[in-house]
Amino acid sequence: MADTPENGAAAAAQQMKMQILAQYIRDMSFENILSQKGTQGEVQPDINVQVNLDARKRSVENQYEVSMKVKVESKNKDGDTTLFLLELDYGGIFHIEGVPEDQLHPFLLIECPRQLFPFVRRIVSDITRDGGFPPLNLENIDFVALYRQELARRAEQPADA
Repeated sequence: MADTPENGAAAAAQQMKMQILAQYIRDMSFENILSQKGTQGEVQPDINVQVNLDARKRSVENQYEVSMKVKVESKNKDGDTTLFLLELDYGGIFHIEGVPEDQLHPFLLIECPRQLFPFVRRIVSDITRDGGFPPLNLENIDFVALYRQELARRAEQPADA
């Protein structure tokens, strides 16, 4: 059998190893501002979701910590009154082998968050429901697009920043 690019890619994929060692909530805050302040009239929520990712090497060989910070703010469309605010910092510890050094950064900020996202989605849904609102089911996040946006943002910053 000839050594084709497809066979080389398949061999490289077989050598790559990723294992989730731990997942945890580093920090979480939920404020039900609607119940604290009350509201007049009908409530029509406008929801804004922000996601920030970070990754760092741990002292143990081949271990990395990836954190996903999610901020969900719901405001009333009519009066710009905040209904609730949810901030979640969710982390995962990953054991990763076989990823080339030049591909490690995108791997940590794309593939690892993809593994964490279903758990983050569940936490956001449960917290908003338990906080007195309908459960908020986050839409899927395109982590590739998020990564590219961050690279573009960093490229636009001045070198001395």
